Amino acid sequence: MRKQRALAGTIALVALALSVMGVVIAAIDPNPGGLAKDPLVLNGYPPKTVQIAVAISTGSGVTLNATLEANFRTERVAALVHVPVVVTSASLNLVWAKGTLYARSADVENGPWFQTSQSMPDLFGLSLEFTKPDINLVGGFHKTVSRSGYTTTYVFTKNDVALTSLLAPPGSLSVLGSVRWTISVGSQGEVSASTLVEKTRHAETTISATVLSYDQPAPIQVPPTSATQSLSHSGVAGILKDVNFNSLLVPSALRSLGQTSIS
Repeated sequence: MRKQRALAGTIALVALALSVMGVVIAAIDPNPGGLAKDPLVLNGYPPKTVQIAVAISTGSGVTLNATLEANFRTERVAALVHVPVVVTSASLNLVWAKGTLYARSADVENGPWFQTSQSMPDLFGLSLEFTKPDINLVGGFHKTVSRSGYTTTYVFTKNDVALTSLLAPPGSLSVLGSVRWTISVGSQGEVSASTLVEKTRHAETTISATVLSYDQPAPIQVPPTSATQSLSHSGVAGILKDVNFNSLLVPSALRSLGQTSIS
């Protein structure tokens, strides 16, 4: 069960990183003349697809890297996740579709996919947030703004935030810490990057996400039923047994992202 919760935690963190990118961004003025062209402009239309590079690290040295793509039209998400283990790393291919997560080792071309129930953020809502979210949704933070070329960066900071380990048992006490949220947008307000740093006296978690592209082809395929098995009957979660997920922090109000049911 702990291994299954560790895998669920991995997925929840990737989902959290995706959510971080689209919750609180502001629109800015059009690109001034003479600047290099903004490669991510959306011209006010929600993106059909997005590709994101994600990195999640802790003060204890745990680092997870992923390349994630979402197809907002088909409501599917795929990711290649590199998970650290004792002396090396393991890679997973992940696909989300219709409330089901499929996982398979990236080193196996024809092996079975293992499935589990996993909720996702509202993908249509996220596509709107990527396009031109409202900065006024952010409250209770100290805000600074800087501009460089066609990029505007917002930095939100707050102290005395209740934080807890992602995999802490229900009812565990939170600890107070600080949050620093850096969000960058392009010439039309489209999301380009975001970094969330959470610190307590004894722990630190950094979640960063960088948009690589919008509206590129993303034909995400769902594994056929004949090629899937229940996660509870697999050994896939075993590759995570040596990862210190207990050191990964999330705001207590967002901890529900780490809860999942195992098929």
